[in-house]
Amino acid sequence: MSILFVFLGLVLLVVGGEFLVRAAVGLSFKLKLSKMVIGLTVVSFATSAPELLVSIQAALDGFSDISLGNVIGSNIANIGLVLGITAIIAPLSIDKDFYKFNWPVMMIMSIALYFILSSGNVITAIEGLILLLMLAVYLFVLIRRARKQTNNEESLDEVDDKLATVSNFKIGIWLLIGGAALYFGSEFLVKGAVDLATTLGISERVIAVTMIAVGTSVPELAASVIAALKKEKALSLGNLIGSNIFNIASVLGVTALIQPIVLKSQQVLTNDIWWMLGFAACLIPLAFIPKSFEIGRVKGLVIVIAYCAFVSLAFIS
Repeated sequence: MSILFVFLGLVLLVVGGEFLVRAAVGLSFKLKLSKMVIGLTVVSFATSAPELLVSIQAALDGFSDISLGNVIGSNIANIGLVLGITAIIAPLSIDKDFYKFNWPVMMIMSIALYFILSSGNVITAIEGLILLLMLAVYLFVLIRRARKQTNNEESLDEVDDKLATVSNFKIGIWLLIGGAALYFGSEFLVKGAVDLATTLGISERVIAVTMIAVGTSVPELAASVIAALKKEKALSLGNLIGSNIFNIASVLGVTALIQPIVLKSQQVLTNDIWWMLGFAACLIPLAFIPKSFEIGRVKGLVIVIAYCAFVSLAFIS
């Protein structure tokens, strides 16, 4: 039964996330926001909604290890699974913005999370607010940089022009469906994850950094693989890094404002977060050695093998 709850929860989160993205983009067009702003901010917030709802639900239920494991595991899966598999299918080119702006911000956010957790084994409401302020600064600089670029395809590719003509009624229906699916999906997923962990005799943390994290990364993985197979623009590395930044700053920031996130399992601090930092840090040497500005099939395979090692060690330990 617990596996059914986990599966049903993940399905509802995927469906809810998709409807929420459509509604958010449609509403943004109604508010006369530019496509660039919608692509860089609204879409990013909406695609982080499944992680956000799961983290809030878990924290309110007293399972804060799921809140932390969900975000940390999701960030690891975004690089180890999504980036790795996509690179195996079609090599990824890297632009200068990656190492000049997006990657440094992701590393700063990741290191900040480590020091916040190690300083008191809790993310307080004030620390959550600090994370959100850091996100606001990042978005401000991101939008300013994007406006200086004459052709900012990265943010525009995500925005469907057809959503500009959607009726208010349809947007309202999408919001209701998306909100309801995300709410019940997070309820089912947290309940199923806790029951499954109890049945298997493993910690909620392990379930969170593996199954839940992969589940909430499925939409990005599916979209990237389909695009790569069609030989389209498979994956924007900048958008993937941006997703990791949003996971830390917005998901944990908002969750901590609602309910302080207490670190219960020290393995989050002594093991999981170091894997997250390691996967993030390795992108720089992978980007330049041996072939610069490209992550090809061999590098992608190395990343996926490293991710498999992480998952295996999580269950073994």
